[in-house]
Amino acid sequence: MCGIVGYIGYRNVTDVIFKGLTNLEYRGYDSAGLALRDENEIKIYKSLGKLVNLKNELEKRKSELKNPVSGIGHIRWATHGSASLVNAHPHTCNCGKLAVVHNGIIENYKELREELIKKGCIFKSQTDTETIAHLIAHEYANTKNLENAVRNSVKKLQGAYAICVMHKDSPDEIIGARKHAPMLIGIGENENFIASDTPAIIEYTKKTIYLDDNEIAIVTKNRVKITDINGNIIEKRIEILPWEPVSLSKLGYKHFMLKEIHEQPDVIRNELSGKLYDIDANVILNEVKLNAETLKNLNKIEIIACGTSLHAALVGKYIIEDLAGISVEVEASSEYIYRKTTTNASTLVIGVSQSGETADTITAIKQAKEKGAHILIITNRPDSNMARLADSLIPVNAGIEVSVAATKSYTAQLISFYLLAIYLAEIKTHTNKEYIKNLKHELIQVPAKIEEILSDTTQIQACAKQFSSYKNFIYIARGVNLATALEGALKLKEISYINATGYAAGELKHGPIAMLDETMPVLSILIPGGITYEKILSNSEEAKARNAKLIALTSSDDGNIANLFDAVIKIPKISEILSPAVACVPLQLLAYYIAEFLGKDVDQPRNLAKSVTVE
Repeated sequence: MCGIVGYIGYRNVTDVIFKGLTNLEYRGYDSAGLALRDENEIKIYKSLGKLVNLKNELEKRKSELKNPVSGIGHIRWATHGSASLVNAHPHTCNCGKLAVVHNGIIENYKELREELIKKGCIFKSQTDTETIAHLIAHEYANTKNLENAVRNSVKKLQGAYAICVMHKDSPDEIIGARKHAPMLIGIGENENFIASDTPAIIEYTKKTIYLDDNEIAIVTKNRVKITDINGNIIEKRIEILPWEPVSLSKLGYKHFMLKEIHEQPDVIRNELSGKLYDIDANVILNEVKLNAETLKNLNKIEIIACGTSLHAALVGKYIIEDLAGISVEVEASSEYIYRKTTTNASTLVIGVSQSGETADTITAIKQAKEKGAHILIITNRPDSNMARLADSLIPVNAGIEVSVAATKSYTAQLISFYLLAIYLAEIKTHTNKEYIKNLKHELIQVPAKIEEILSDTTQIQACAKQFSSYKNFIYIARGVNLATALEGALKLKEISYINATGYAAGELKHGPIAMLDETMPVLSILIPGGITYEKILSNSEEAKARNAKLIALTSSDDGNIANLFDAVIKIPKISEILSPAVACVPLQLLAYYIAEFLGKDVDQPRNLAKSVTVE
């Protein structure tokens, strides 16, 4: 949620910041703004809605700008106060000499606000961020030093923040600070950058410094100084970003989501590379620090995640219990953090997050770590906060995912769980070796099976067109594909705004069946050869008897399927336990094509953010 870009250097400052914000649009936002230092002034530009509105505002007022030398920018996702111009960032103090942008939530802003009002500060917005602006300005009046003013101020803040600060009387520097919210510094020559995520700067530099909690960065065009909250200088390692700017190009696809769906075969091949290269050899997970002794003392596994990652975790539970015989619990991070848990030193806790910055999951992982649990993180961002908390790590190697709706990162998470389950089974020698060998052989074929689906999507497009006018959907499945039904329904809900719900097929008659009629399509996931196939077929017939329109997602060649179902989406034959890695792809495409038929903003659906960095 929200995005920050700061720049000081020789380039066109407005262009650098605006392009950086554009590359952070995937995070979700409802307003945008810039603060530019120009001719010894801090000039503020804000707009509601998409960045094109900010671009128009800048164009309308371009005669005001002469030669900006530095600036900070922000896209805001409303938390405190509605989406309005006065609540948009940057925020300033009463004299207008200082500007600040902020990601996160300040929990004690009301108390600070009351204190500042008593000291004469006049507030214009409903935001917690304006409190930071007044607080730093008040400290600056006492110290006449921006670095010290920021340091003294952040000591008083409770909650989460990544802030970027400029002051008229401190012309050659931008100050950044963070706690429980991501922030990095981009290192250039005669220029430097501050950002909340790497896509904002990758076009200009691949050299980065990641700030940790309670660290402050003093950034000039020729120098970056990092200190702790008490002013002690910290030597930080410069890291090299693994991605290229081309990652942010659609490469001819209409939307990033469609591009990322089509990238999935290569993502899986990349993830399997070096981990599963010989079906006769054990899976290699170099950054997983678990062995036979660790597993011997293990009582259970807990998997903690949110949203799409939670669905991947449900598949993980099924296959780890099936292959490794270890009890697994799955819980939404937002629930885990507010209850007493039985997590202890005999628990393996797996945190799953595409961004590695999901606030609820980070909090849950920290709680589990305090109880002595071994922490294993599955993430697309090995440079993230969650990865830094890990005892063991599985990077999913999906590359930058721009579309808000997760597709390739979900599939990569599934593959990570398959690899982990096999890895654990091989350590424990719990499962028949020949069965594991066959499973690995089939896992290697998954990319080719997905390519078969992607090579001809006419069937899926026809189904999408046929059902795009319906207002409600039900997805049903059993066993390992229950998560596939939940994820398929979520995808449709996220990008088309159709009310779609996933259910365990056996639960249909325990309530949801009351909703069924000709206006309620039911999509059934049926994988032949598994123990649930006949049962789901029976559940589908129950829905048909209530006049529901039926869609089958299946690899079955049964001729009777076409007679029962109004539409059939075929997938290549695959064993039931591996089918989620293939079955998710046509459901992603179905959601995509329905949303496109309805004219929705596929890559940036309303109210959603790619990286949810607040609880």
